Amino acid sequence: MKKTFSEEDLIKNLSLYYLNRHLKKKPIEKYHRTIDESQLHDREKYRKKSEILLLNSFMHHFPEVKFEDFTCESPDFIAKLNDKKIGIELTEVINHLEMKKVESTLNKIFRQAEILLEQEDTTKYRGVYFLEFHTNVRFDNLEQQEENIISIYKSIKRNKAVGCVKSVRKSFHRRNVFITHEYNMNLFDELCSEKILELIEKKNEKFPYYDTSVDECWLVIVSDMNSIASRYTFIQDKEHLNEVKSPFHKIFHLENLCGNITSIK
Repeated sequence: MKKTFSEEDLIKNLSLYYLNRHLKKKPIEKYHRTIDESQLHDREKYRKKSEILLLNSFMHHFPEVKFEDFTCESPDFIAKLNDKKIGIELTEVINHLEMKKVESTLNKIFRQAEILLEQEDTTKYRGVYFLEFHTNVRFDNLEQQEENIISIYKSIKRNKAVGCVKSVRKSFHRRNVFITHEYNMNLFDELCSEKILELIEKKNEKFPYYDTSVDECWLVIVSDMNSIASRYTFIQDKEHLNEVKSPFHKIFHLENLCGNITSIK
């Protein structure tokens, strides 16, 4: 069984699938082509493409913003707005730190199962599969990982939950096999405002090292609602965000599922 991830595997990441669900598809595709044509390393291209996807909701709120430089580092992007040169620093706020490692392991397991299915018959199994697992399943145990991969493979092949899989739901996709975790919204899943404030403070420390040629520098904090480590349902003690002191000209928090945006500064 294949153990390492090639550049092709990374490019075929599930996050890029969500591109097809958004309204502003054409600008995103254009930006992705621009990144592909750049001199960046393939892994860096993958990272930049994923960042642009997180900014998709932001572009709905600021349709007049035109991105010009995708290859810069500090800040992440350079854009134009009303004849102003705007630097945009993008960062993700992690709501469940303990789930970040689990999610990384899950993605690797999903990729191995995808490879098995594609090797057997990509045409037959292409689609997006949302899996729910039994609560006692361990994903950090190497021996169990192999069993879990086989259980996922069999569940999709038979269209019936097997082993560690509690349920499987399929959605159409015309090209490849994608596997992800079933999305379950917890109505009491809060994102503590302190996590956002701590993130702003860390970015404040790096502010002096950002490109000084820009007219303004904006900080965009994203909750990636397609990630089990990042999603939330409400911000706890949201009024604390009014206390922010920062050299950034504007600070926003947005989530990329419904596109809700909060202006912090």
